[in-house]
Amino acid sequence: MNALQMAVADGMTISKRNALKIRRAPDLLGGVIILPIVFVLLFAYVFGSMIDLPGISYQEYLLPGIFVQTIVTSAQITGYTLTQDLQKGIFDRFRTLPMAPTAVLVGQTLCDMLMNITSIVVMALVGLLVGWRVHSSPLEALGGFLLLLFFSYAFSWVTATVALALRTPEVFNNIATLVSFPLVFLSNAFVDSARLPGPLKPIAEWNPVSTFVQAARELFGNTTPLRPVPDAWPLQHAVPVSVGWSVLILVVFVPLATRLYKRAVSQ
Repeated sequence: MNALQMAVADGMTISKRNALKIRRAPDLLGGVIILPIVFVLLFAYVFGSMIDLPGISYQEYLLPGIFVQTIVTSAQITGYTLTQDLQKGIFDRFRTLPMAPTAVLVGQTLCDMLMNITSIVVMALVGLLVGWRVHSSPLEALGGFLLLLFFSYAFSWVTATVALALRTPEVFNNIATLVSFPLVFLSNAFVDSARLPGPLKPIAEWNPVSTFVQAARELFGNTTPLRPVPDAWPLQHAVPVSVGWSVLILVVFVPLATRLYKRAVSQ
């Protein structure tokens, strides 16, 4: 068995281990699913009645943003789990086993992607109940879901890198919350970024979260010709730019996370 096959096999083993861990701690999965449902109901029925979007219902505008918000939120579980394992000395036990050095990170990120599949399915069902509909072809809709999952896997490596740099669950949670909320809310996930005042408008339009949300809207057909074309270049080419962002994230953060993990287990 070569190094790549060993890494994949060991990563799948770690992924199964983490899945069993989530079964014994369902509050982790519950937080990822329940919070987005609350956001869907809150924005759809409270704020949706006050937000007018020509040519499209607010529910259809909202759901792609909720999908991306769910991914950003659930990716924090990667970092939280890694910091917990680091504190409990589980990494030291893994170091004594004949396994690939990257297996822990691969297994954790794969497990979180499976969890994201669950949360996206639940969000889609809730969205259908509140009025969200897919108006694109089945192939485009499948592309939308695959793009979301690709982003979720890539973003898990970002949180893994941050967690291995911070090393404590409390500090990681504080930093992750401090970064994720502005990242999501200062975007086009819930409101039209063109309506934001002053310098907030270009910040929101060039926010990578806005690009992923726009790409999801285009692939699910949740757009309308009655709305003006976005001014920002990333939003005008949202789908390819989103793919590029995901690839860039993996190229940058997979080696960083691997290096930090090796440093953590060597101390």
